[in-house]
Amino acid sequence: MSATTYRICLLPGDGIGPEITAEAVKVLGAIGERFGATFEFTEALLGGAAIDATGSPLPEETLTKAHAADAVLLAAIGGPKWDTTDPAKPRPEQGLLGIRKALGLYANLRPVKIFEALKDASTLKPEFLEGVDMLIVRELTGGLYFGARARETGVEGAATGGGVGMRAYDTMEYREYEIERIARTAFEAARLRGGTVHSVDKANVLESSRLWREVVHRLHAAEFADVELLDQLVDNTAMQLIRRPAQFDVVVTENMFGDILSDEASMLTGSLGMLASASLGDSTALYEPSHGSAPDIAGQGIANPLAMLLSVEMMLRYSFSMNEAADALSTAIEGVLADGWRTADIADASTLPQKTVGTSAMGDLVTGRLAAAE
Repeated sequence: MSATTYRICLLPGDGIGPEITAEAVKVLGAIGERFGATFEFTEALLGGAAIDATGSPLPEETLTKAHAADAVLLAAIGGPKWDTTDPAKPRPEQGLLGIRKALGLYANLRPVKIFEALKDASTLKPEFLEGVDMLIVRELTGGLYFGARARETGVEGAATGGGVGMRAYDTMEYREYEIERIARTAFEAARLRGGTVHSVDKANVLESSRLWREVVHRLHAAEFADVELLDQLVDNTAMQLIRRPAQFDVVVTENMFGDILSDEASMLTGSLGMLASASLGDSTALYEPSHGSAPDIAGQGIANPLAMLLSVEMMLRYSFSMNEAADALSTAIEGVLADGWRTADIADASTLPQKTVGTSAMGDLVTGRLAAAE
């Protein structure tokens, strides 16, 4: 019987991206051998690398390859080389926003789970981390990042002290269907987990948040009355994530709030290098680690590839329905950590020097555990 073939579009991007992408390909090779699957890879440009090569952060060829794939695996984009405040110049982030929009990726899932072996890596005391296992569901194609925006000159009263100067605005806009579909994603996830949905907004100030709350409650009453729903203001949520993070199970919120809160929640684990994410649409999905491109360590072989490998785990689960393989990868990663192996970002004073490894060696350790478990 021939192996099932899955087509994956790789977007290595910038900084440490190519290094951690290589480890993902290595691990997928081991998964394929163990579970009888074939993975076919195409590679495309996104972000700063795409700007350098084509002048665009999102070339048409990249979109063509992404649409043809069964899933897209993105490493990281951006860096100071491409930072600019000139609205006429391309930025790497435009490529990321653009591919999300073009692929219809409206739901970002970011799990925040504490690895037992890494409890001491968090800035919170271990006792505050007991039971932390949450899923942040972020709306991805609406809100401030996609609303009308402009910078205007010659505006009366805009300059300091009055007179004529500049002004800028960004518009937070949401439509009813956008709120309903992301809320449905969150309720379905909570139903599977047997948990609660915290719907996060700023309904005491923003009209868009008042619409958000109305739509979420209407959907809850009509289809998900069996799932507990709690409303929470975004500023209180930011506080509660530090005060008592275990209270959260599924958190659903709009684009900008989700961007900020998910980064805050990531530090519960002690390192962004340990957090994966999935961006889902109706017909395709994109998987990426939550960290950035870390240009300061690019090329040094010391980047942590585990968030990328955990993104592969989500891809196996959500796009390919390879749940057994996903479980095996998760178990392999937990086993490597339990054995004391660390990359520099998650090592501490108690870590033996010989247990601190680089990017490729960490990938080898995970691959070795996958092979040994056959």
